[in-house]
Amino acid sequence: MKKNSVTSLLRYTITALLLGGSLCLLSFTSHKLAEDFLQQLGISKASADEKITNSLLGGYLDQYGLRNAKNIAVGNRAAITKDLLTYTREQVAGAAFIKAYNQLREDNKPKPTTLQTPDEMRNGLIEQYKKSIAETEVNYKKADPSMKSIFEPILATMKQELKNAQDPNNASIANYKESYPEMLKSIEASNKQRLAEWELKYPANQQLFVKERLQQFMEETANIDFNAQLVEKNGRKYFVNPAYERKSNRWKLAFRAGSEVVNPARAFVQQWINEIK
Repeated sequence: MKKNSVTSLLRYTITALLLGGSLCLLSFTSHKLAEDFLQQLGISKASADEKITNSLLGGYLDQYGLRNAKNIAVGNRAAITKDLLTYTREQVAGAAFIKAYNQLREDNKPKPTTLQTPDEMRNGLIEQYKKSIAETEVNYKKADPSMKSIFEPILATMKQELKNAQDPNNASIANYKESYPEMLKSIEASNKQRLAEWELKYPANQQLFVKERLQQFMEETANIDFNAQLVEKNGRKYFVNPAYERKSNRWKLAFRAGSEVVNPARAFVQQWINEIK
């Protein structure tokens, strides 16, 4: 890559691989190295760990506060990439990440849909009508004589509805009672399906959740043409090949990072994926 693309490379390496969404996957093999590097970035280890957690769980690029990123020397890009990935792999196995993941998992657990029994439905209607009648009678007594005629038909209708609800031969409730077993079976099947989908999306093992992010990274960085030609228009660079302009922002981030970052990252990530069972 050209020298004027160093800043974008560093931003990709640090934010997309260390901290970002499906592309945030990195760390340092040495605790001291991590502290030194994060100090250069201008953030604490706690802040970096938080960014890793937020980005992996939220699926977005958390680069807020990386005010010193552009000042870091490029150095050995492949080695930096591997170190950052190693750090992130250790981070997602730690207690803090597991706790945050479990909270996310619980927050997204679907609440089962419930269905009133026929008796609950009848009793609920009766109580509802009794309450409405009592409130309307209070308003009727307080109303101006000229307004009482408005309340009288309303009260008569509600009292008739109460009588209907109390009728053991009420047709609507009888139909509900007849349909209840099938409706209950359908709701139970739906609850089971939603729970299965939740368990698939948020498995109990947080590593399997991370694996999905890693696989997304592999998909989004596959077959990148690092030799693609660019053209500048109105101060902005565009791909000569219009198909590349339609690529995702993450694909374009990987292109800007260059093969010296993406290729070792892909090798590391693929090995990581293979190790997650």
